[in-house]
Amino acid sequence: MADYNKKINIKNKRAAFDYEILEEYVAGIVLTGTEIKSLRLGKASMVDCYCYFDRHELYIRGLNISEYHWGTYNNHQPRRDRKLLLNRRELDKLERASQDKSVTVVGLRLFLNDRGLAKAVIGLARGRKSYDKRDYIKEKDARREMDRAMKR
Repeated sequence: MADYNKKINIKNKRAAFDYEILEEYVAGIVLTGTEIKSLRLGKASMVDCYCYFDRHELYIRGLNISEYHWGTYNNHQPRRDRKLLLNRRELDKLERASQDKSVTVVGLRLFLNDRGLAKAVIGLARGRKSYDKRDYIKEKDARREMDRAMKR
């Protein structure tokens, strides 16, 4: 039996820096057998990961799950588009919001839940300007300094 207690938590670190996250949703992912095996080994990357709608269904693009080492001819394509599973109400809300000009849906985090199922945290995000990023860095550094001062 597989060990589901091993914590898999793959983050998209650029998303928090490049985007202002407005809302977060947890979605299931449709994966093949070798993809979930590779994911359980932690062989995934969410760099430049974003979501798009096709025929009222949400897909994630740019999610790289490496090929499974012991996979044969059944191995998967590492950078294929994968379908995300959400309630219809959530899908409709995201689709309406993503129609707005400066709003997009990005992948934030990938994890395995306590039952061993792969889940993705996606966020409705607005792009930041370069001066916003500088302000964000200053605020983050100030918070870090305050936390250090509180611990002393």
